[in-house]
Amino acid sequence: MTRAPMLHCEALKQFFGSFCAIDNCTLSIPSDSITGLIGPNGAGKTTLFNLIAGAYQPTGGTITFCGQDITFLTPDKRFAKGLVRTFQIPHEFQHLTVIENLMMVAPDQPGEGLLQNWFAPGRVHRVEEETRRKAWEVLEFIELTHIADQLAGLVSGGQKKLLELGRTMMTDSKLVLLDEPAAGVNRTLLRKIEDKIAYLHKERGYTFILIEHDMEMIEKLCDPVICMADGRVLIEGDFKSVRSDPRVLEAYLGEKAGTKH
Repeated sequence: MTRAPMLHCEALKQFFGSFCAIDNCTLSIPSDSITGLIGPNGAGKTTLFNLIAGAYQPTGGTITFCGQDITFLTPDKRFAKGLVRTFQIPHEFQHLTVIENLMMVAPDQPGEGLLQNWFAPGRVHRVEEETRRKAWEVLEFIELTHIADQLAGLVSGGQKKLLELGRTMMTDSKLVLLDEPAAGVNRTLLRKIEDKIAYLHKERGYTFILIEHDMEMIEKLCDPVICMADGRVLIEGDFKSVRSDPRVLEAYLGEKAGTKH
């Protein structure tokens, strides 16, 4: 049975001045999938993520999420609908602790409003304690309880990547955009990140789009795999068929398969 698309991008274009970073890009992301997004540097992968997340407004085309046109929604409204992204370079709150970083992400906290703190302090305290309990459960899942009270800016790169994944769990995430979770991570932590992604997909129903240059990770987790080049989709399929396609070799190496020098 064909899985209904959770996300559909139709004829997306993104210009920066005269440079076309995304060129008539059309793709669909099936619900309940981990879709790998690969391609050489400069292919447009991160720009596409920025369009999907709302950091950029497209020059042309449309973006549909869960059947709703979100092309011009602000990032916070996309976030509220369950569309969440992480970054290749983690964007932690450096001067807050690890557990506070998780608590910051939780939506609908009455303590953020001045009047609620004045007139409903009991409710503010209750919600804050519930948020802290949830954050601790997330820390247990990502195996970071031992650094809960450390400043997030001082933990390792791999731990920051786990923390970014944990922050997606503090919301009602439906689609998570993972931007190079393997970058700068040692192999032990990388295997742990893979396991957590697989669990969230299988047990909690998360849909993921995963930008990654680590082909071992892509092969292990992703189906389908989309290869981009020059701002558009070059090929889509299972890992083996995409990897063996001559166009993919040409995109990565800048030469046609079989060319000799």
